Amino acid sequence: MNPKVDAFLLNAKKWREELTILRSIVMDSGLGEELKWGAPCYVHEQANVIIIQGFKDYFALMFFKGTLMEDPQDLLRKPGENTQSGRQIRLTSMEEMLDLEEVLKAYIQNAVAVEKAGLKVVEKKTEEYPVPSELEETFAANSDLQHAFYGLTPGRQRAYLLHFAEAKQSATRKARIEKYAPRILKGKGILDCWCGLSKRMPTCDGSHKQLGNTVN
Repeated sequence: MNPKVDAFLLNAKKWREELTILRSIVMDSGLGEELKWGAPCYVHEQANVIIIQGFKDYFALMFFKGTLMEDPQDLLRKPGENTQSGRQIRLTSMEEMLDLEEVLKAYIQNAVAVEKAGLKVVEKKTEEYPVPSELEETFAANSDLQHAFYGLTPGRQRAYLLHFAEAKQSATRKARIEKYAPRILKGKGILDCWCGLSKRMPTCDGSHKQLGNTVN
């Protein structure tokens, strides 16, 4: 067991007991344990397989290649609407988790088998995502922004394209583009810290808010 995960559980303000039991269930799989993204993460030969997550209304097992897994109990859920690979099993109580313990172990073993087999998720490529017309118009008027955008990593480009495109109104899409243009010009992703205060670089953990900074 990883001492960093021990400390994480000791300091957990919600779901502490549930996450501790869930940890022991995952550890039975023989996966290595690390602390990544501020949460217990379980790996096979350095490849991420499972991460334990705690949220306000539920706690979860998130399988990095969940889309390739079998789902006989119809338990796997997308963490987000546009998630391509990861899938969660969401739990809301200790009783529910214990009732599903053997089922959870079966899903965990399936996740391990998927990783050991070397299966790969074929994800949609960045160039397959549509570029909103409002962004194309902005690029036509601002070549520096266009250059900066296409200099971002594919993942960062996708995040922006999804965020801009999900707005239903053209005015909202334009407002989002205007809002994030300075961030793009600095080479930052939509979730990256650009004030330099985050303790979880490169992502932003909201540390700037402690100083009354309104940077978004």
